[in-house]
Amino acid sequence: MAKKLAIFGAAGQLGQELDKEFKARGYEIRSWDRASVDIADAAAVEQAIAAFDPAVVVNAAAYNQVDVAEKEPVAAFQVNALAVRSLAVACRQTGAQLVHFSTDYVFDGRTTRPYRETDPTHPLGAYAVSKLAGELYAQAYLEDPLIIRTSGVFGPGGLRTARGNFIELMLRLASSGHPIRVVEDHAASPTYAPALAQRTVELVEKNASGVVHCGGGTAISWYDYARLIFEAAGMKPELRPTDEREYRTPARRPRYSALDNSLLESLGVTPMPPLEEAIRTYLNLRNQMLVS
Repeated sequence: MAKKLAIFGAAGQLGQELDKEFKARGYEIRSWDRASVDIADAAAVEQAIAAFDPAVVVNAAAYNQVDVAEKEPVAAFQVNALAVRSLAVACRQTGAQLVHFSTDYVFDGRTTRPYRETDPTHPLGAYAVSKLAGELYAQAYLEDPLIIRTSGVFGPGGLRTARGNFIELMLRLASSGHPIRVVEDHAASPTYAPALAQRTVELVEKNASGVVHCGGGTAISWYDYARLIFEAAGMKPELRPTDEREYRTPARRPRYSALDNSLLESLGVTPMPPLEEAIRTYLNLRNQMLVS
């Protein structure tokens, strides 16, 4: 009998890849997007999990509008924290393992090396606080949750989701013909959604638990990331570096939030692909989707 696995947030870039990857591995999947089950509705979450009775519950749903969260912190907390509590309670009632995705933004960015799981957290804004609270709720109600922190996720689903991703934003700006300004004093580890989904399956099948970092494997500034995108796409827009002082945003962001994947690899999980390779793969898939 196939192992049952539930996915919340199935319409997002990561959720789509998780659904595809777990199905390919033979799991019996039940997926919900926000329209079918809003994870902020505790009763709906409990009913969905109880009815399907999965062995594993994967939460890829999130409120990720970092700047908007400064104006509506309660909305961010409801989805990123209280909803995780509801999922954890429902998992405890049925004996399911919870796999929850968190973010590099739980750190303050004051280091100069990729963050390890043992590094102290220090969120800088409403979004980051809500994501850290979600981690704590999962750990408070369950003995063996798997919390996967990731960074700057991009995947083919970004072509069809409302907010897209950084690559789609850069390509759209390049087509406008205007100069493009991107911060060069902030760095992260952009993560390819299909690769993240594949590593998530590996972690689940290894019965991993605790906090595990799964970033893209390359620490890079957003400016250099944009440069790689345009090189891979064969485009030469006017790209100019800017910085935090010139490009102000409502929310504070960590200046350096790359993630160290050492623990991930020590568990025997396949290393993440190089960022340049992931970008090329994304663009190839994107071209196929646009012509199909």
